[in-house]
Amino acid sequence: MGLPELWFVIIAILWVGFFVLEGFDFGVGMLHGVLGRTGQERRVAINTIGPFWDGNEVWLIVAGAGTFAAFPDWYASWFSASYLAVFLLLVALIIRGVSFEYRGKVDRPGWRRLWSGTLMTGSLLAPLVLGIALGDLVAGLPIDADGEFTGSFWDLFTPFGLWSGVTLVVLCLVNGATFLGIRTTGELTERAHRAARVLGGVSCVVVAVYAVWLLAITDHSWGPILPLAIAPVALAVSVVAVHQARDGWAFVLSATSIGCAVAGLFAALYPEVLVSSTDPANSLTVTDAASSEYALKVMSVVALVFVPLVLAYQTWSYFVFRHRLSA
Repeated sequence: MGLPELWFVIIAILWVGFFVLEGFDFGVGMLHGVLGRTGQERRVAINTIGPFWDGNEVWLIVAGAGTFAAFPDWYASWFSASYLAVFLLLVALIIRGVSFEYRGKVDRPGWRRLWSGTLMTGSLLAPLVLGIALGDLVAGLPIDADGEFTGSFWDLFTPFGLWSGVTLVVLCLVNGATFLGIRTTGELTERAHRAARVLGGVSCVVVAVYAVWLLAITDHSWGPILPLAIAPVALAVSVVAVHQARDGWAFVLSATSIGCAVAGLFAALYPEVLVSSTDPANSLTVTDAASSEYALKVMSVVALVFVPLVLAYQTWSYFVFRHRLSA
């Protein structure tokens, strides 16, 4: 494995890490206003992700920055094509972040409903837009021989891209419900269990279709088959764990399903990084889109030093805030 291939794997791991860690954040954000029947219960649901959500979003920033540094041609073509989508993503993340801070500034029901609505909206739009963008890498975008995007905004809405967005949304919902199951008490926990059972059953079908569709549209080796097979199975077992009140296993398995779904997409994409729907010869590959050998070596040293530190800090923070919250 050369440095370009190594950095493709690292970029894939960063995306997997982002959705595994941020998936339950998005899920809780979407569900807090539905499962929380009172203002106090909604506050408890939000507090479960309070110590984690902003740290988890760092993985998205690192994934984007890593793509820019390791694969500048990939970054230029993909982000230029998705310019309006990236703008929408930033709006979603901004209103989501602001809602955490502003929701408690004024003690009025209307004010709290407003910011709960922005939290739910931002938490829904972010995984939807990211799922569409990732699905488009495989489904293909109109890219010419110079790597320039020749389509319009509506060309981003490929059928598989849309399904990828829906898949990540439902997976985040299940992951959020199972997370509330291990972090709350009382009636809120019971509602989270019911939501996880219902959403889990629907998600099993959605993820299975996603896996079959992905394998059908790509020229792949055996690489993506294992993670794409694990994704729906892990989700199904997670639903069983919820029925048995094994909250910890239910959460771990639902997070595994998200990770495998994203990992399977990158495994199916390799050795390309962006498929051209105009002409397969215009597709960007790992080797062609990579930075210089020297740049990749410097990045490898930096990653070797700082990634373990980030993982150690996040592990410690999850340990500190591991206890259940109650009203």
